[in-house]
Amino acid sequence: MENGRKRRPSSLKLTSSRVPENEHSKGRVCVLVLGDFGRSPRMQYHTLSLAREGYSVDVIGYGGSMPTNEILMNDNVATHYIKPPPAFEKVPFLPRICSYAFKVLWQTVTLFFALMFISRPSAVLVQNPPSVPMLPVTWLACKVKRCDLIVDWHNYGHSILALNLGTNNFLVRMSKVIEENFGRRAFANLCVTEAMKSDLQKNWKISATVLYDRPASIFRPAPLPDRHALFMRLREHYPVLASTGPDTNLITERFADGRVHLRQDRPGLIVSSTSWTKDENFDLLLDALEFYNEQRNNDSNKYPPLLVVITGKGPLKADYEALIMLKDWQNVEVCTVWLETEDYPKLLASADLGVCLHTSSSGLDLPMKVVDMFGCGLPVFAYKFPCIGELVKHGENGLVFETCQELGYQIANWFEGFPEKSPSEYYFRQNLESFQKVRWHDNWMKNALPILTNSSKTS
Repeated sequence: MENGRKRRPSSLKLTSSRVPENEHSKGRVCVLVLGDFGRSPRMQYHTLSLAREGYSVDVIGYGGSMPTNEILMNDNVATHYIKPPPAFEKVPFLPRICSYAFKVLWQTVTLFFALMFISRPSAVLVQNPPSVPMLPVTWLACKVKRCDLIVDWHNYGHSILALNLGTNNFLVRMSKVIEENFGRRAFANLCVTEAMKSDLQKNWKISATVLYDRPASIFRPAPLPDRHALFMRLREHYPVLASTGPDTNLITERFADGRVHLRQDRPGLIVSSTSWTKDENFDLLLDALEFYNEQRNNDSNKYPPLLVVITGKGPLKADYEALIMLKDWQNVEVCTVWLETEDYPKLLASADLGVCLHTSSSGLDLPMKVVDMFGCGLPVFAYKFPCIGELVKHGENGLVFETCQELGYQIANWFEGFPEKSPSEYYFRQNLESFQKVRWHDNWMKNALPILTNSSKTS
């Protein structure tokens, strides 16, 4: 974290950490993430919007990544970290089903205790997935505390489990039953796409309100001096960005009179954000970059070298980093980074192209990383799956692809003649200006606040 006073997340044993309700408070809401709250941007946005509208907010989740400074410094928000389960799956000779049972038992006890500890809210807003044991435990706690359960459907828990276990596995079928039954029992449901809303209604008779992800105000185009400052900081940690000269880097340079310019000999900059999980096939991108490397070998005057920056943390990161190390590319450099919260939007605003490999286990959710890129005015090439058209309009604000060959051709066409912008880039960036006009809080006020207001009246 950067210097400055921060409100530290509380321990659940410290009652003094509770946010007191004052006479002007609209009420109290609990925001629950059975995961790393610092890596749950949508739930952080919910938290900030609630606090902005006068609610006292208790956040329950796992530690790991720090939330945004706005949350840490907000007097209306108290963050309570619960202890994640031990790595039961690493215990020698313990069957998988037993390790899963121990994990669920641990989560059940710690989560129920956490919900009982906080002051009574009017509603508990939960992120789904994960579904087990979160939905039944939270539903029970809401019954005990006489408050409303609101489920925000980001995806389906059973579809994510099926990536590893298969659709016919008992745990997958159990998760599906739990999602269906407790989704129906919730006071209200939010979801991320029209496709998901339709699916919930058709298959489970669950009525949901669509709350599209929209960019927070921090995701916006950045002026050149800010971009220069970012790359000067990053070059200290990532030598690939270094360059000769005291006030220059691979992308930008500052002249003696203080003016900042993009370097004419800079590489094309591609950014891809990922959680390094199985629902993102990075082999597609690597194969496309292999194609681009050969294209530039054949015509170095037509195409620039590329710098591909991949951000994020996740289980498959080390495997892909090892694979990247084996590549003998002369024209493409790949760099994996982890950025401070304040720096990530500036990187997106500095890039020439965003690439999204999100495939969606259910085919019904949308990648927030694309929303953030659009907020910064960055066109995106995205993998094509059933509902991606609700966000990426092919030929209007980006392109979609299905194969590595298709992506390779798209990247080559995009950077032909670089650093001059192509007509497509001008057109895409112009179309993204209208997308940037509607931000998260405006959308939240229209679609989520009425539900919270009704909840306060009925509790």
